[in-house]
Amino acid sequence: MMLERAPQSPLAGTGWLDGWRLTFGGEDFGWEGALVTIVEEPNSRVFVALYDISPFDEEALDAWEGNTDGGLYRKIRSRVHTLDSDVVACLYVLDTYEGGLPSARYLGLIADSAEAAGAPDDYVSALRSRPCRSTGI
Repeated sequence: MMLERAPQSPLAGTGWLDGWRLTFGGEDFGWEGALVTIVEEPNSRVFVALYDISPFDEEALDAWEGNTDGGLYRKIRSRVHTLDSDVVACLYVLDTYEGGLPSARYLGLIADSAEAAGAPDDYVSALRSRPCRSTGI
């Protein structure tokens, strides 16, 4: 997914976003189902892929995620723990209610991306076993 949205921004590594939980929301926006986001939650963590984002790709990502005009997502900065150190990364967080189910296709893309980035098997399995819509809306 990132290769399509940020073709000039290489994968820089992976890590864990501690104190956050992966979830879904904004189901009523007319796509196949709910959209992926993260919410703060103690004792939870989210596996993340880190990219070295070029200025051109950052502008495109902001537009894609609706960050430029008070859209669906807001961009925040948070600390990510990698094997080597802690880094500050930009994250897009859905700016609407939590709830709803993603489509099976969308959840599969998320799980496939996590697996390709090197997420642990149990993390990928937990993603694949999450409740989802069997078809689009």
